[in-house]
Amino acid sequence: MQSASTNISERMGRSLELSEFKRGTVLGCHLCNKSFREIFLLLNIPRSTVSGIITRWEEPGNNSNSATK
Repeated sequence: MQSASTNISERMGRSLELSEFKRGTVLGCHLCNKSFREIFLLLNIPRSTVSGIITRWEEPGNNSNSATK
């Protein structure tokens, strides 16, 4: 018999990382004053992902590569 944690990890597949192009597209939309809602609907990616990309990009002291990792 498998434990509950094993069953959950089998059901919830790990999502893939966004490409640098897609992250740049999110930031480009943000810089063009698109709302989070408009961005995630347009690019068909989760709202939390859009929020995370923009939040990491806006953090003070980050260089340009921080949001892409």
